[in-house]
Amino acid sequence: MVSFAVVSMTLLGANMVQAKSSDTYKQLNLFGDVFEKIRSQYVREVTDEELIEAAINGMLSSLDPHSSYLTAKGFDDMQVQTKGEYGGLGMEVTLDKGVVRVVSPIDDTPASRAGIQSGDYITKLDGESIMGLSLTDAVSKMKGEVGTDIVITVVRKGEKEPLEITLTRDTITLKSVRHHLEGEVGYVRISSFTEKTESGLIDALDKIKTELGDNLQGIVLDLRNNPGGLLNQSIAVSSQFLARGEVVSTRTRNDEHVQRYPARKGDSIDGKPLIVLINGGSASASEIVAGALQDHRRAVVVGTQSFGKGSVQTVIPLGANGAMRLTTAYYFTPSGNSIQGEGITPDVIVEQVRFDKSKTINSRRRSEHDLRGSLANPNEKKDEKDTSKDSKADNKDKVGEDSDGDKKDEARPLTTAQEDYQLNYAVNLLHGMSIARNVD
Repeated sequence: MVSFAVVSMTLLGANMVQAKSSDTYKQLNLFGDVFEKIRSQYVREVTDEELIEAAINGMLSSLDPHSSYLTAKGFDDMQVQTKGEYGGLGMEVTLDKGVVRVVSPIDDTPASRAGIQSGDYITKLDGESIMGLSLTDAVSKMKGEVGTDIVITVVRKGEKEPLEITLTRDTITLKSVRHHLEGEVGYVRISSFTEKTESGLIDALDKIKTELGDNLQGIVLDLRNNPGGLLNQSIAVSSQFLARGEVVSTRTRNDEHVQRYPARKGDSIDGKPLIVLINGGSASASEIVAGALQDHRRAVVVGTQSFGKGSVQTVIPLGANGAMRLTTAYYFTPSGNSIQGEGITPDVIVEQVRFDKSKTINSRRRSEHDLRGSLANPNEKKDEKDTSKDSKADNKDKVGEDSDGDKKDEARPLTTAQEDYQLNYAVNLLHGMSIARNVD
């Protein structure tokens, strides 16, 4: 009787596998039929390469906003960018509602000097609509020979008419870490996480400590409008301020594999007060840093809610055919929280205000959950379904472009506390923390 039951279960399992395989083959046959009909009947001739590439990209981009296909050229461009230098316009972008949306302009690039803003929508390139183009294709059109111009049409909140801005393409050399002094406070700005970020941060901290010596009251670490970058660099940055403990952990589907990343350097400013500035443009790797320092109570996080990109993408080379960027894991802060779609909540919420008009700016927050197809937060109940997939945006979150403007050959200076309300608040708060620490 037992033997019969075992055989029955084995046959049932085998039949289920065969049925599943049969369904898969039927779907592949359907794909083949559509492929052939397009080749033979479409109004214009298209190459097999175009169709296959579009099919792969569609398959990946349907999964979530950050999985995508990279052509050989796109893969090369991505590798160049993560090394800290690339050709383009100097802004981080995503695809939203069929048009390019600026996540944030990169410091000291033509885009930032021209006044391109986070949240701008780019709808046309040289007068041609980009509606329907993939993000890769749109970015490719924006790139070109250094010194040549491109006219972008920008739709901006608060502007009644679209803006037409002429940008001159340039070679973008990313300096991801910059610093200056605010009295006896060291201000460090990290604009993205590239291969050079850790060394840039070490150099900035060394210079600040050399200049101020024992007078150093603390550090303000500015991660506003930082769209992220390399995971290992976020761990390295966090490690500069943590003596011990976990920085971040990653988990694959169904929690099959958990990888924990500990701090490995030790606190390079000897426990002096630290404030981290974030806003809605702070995403991914910058959220890892803010979350780690907040959870360990090593820093006071100031600003507004961050973007909420809590997933990890693995770039898988495909030989001569480029690569695929695939979402393979979620990351979790040291306390075990996922910020996917939610973001980091500051310890002190401070909206940005213009000193001259006392007016709050950029108050409406766009988050990961605003992207079409965004993943649910894994900390939510397992039986809750993700209802966000029907009303989000599209494609990946880190591609480079450019811009120009009236100050074409001038480097945009770092923001100062005199003109930046959030930074002013952070510096004053840090002064208070330093006084309290000395009293203790």
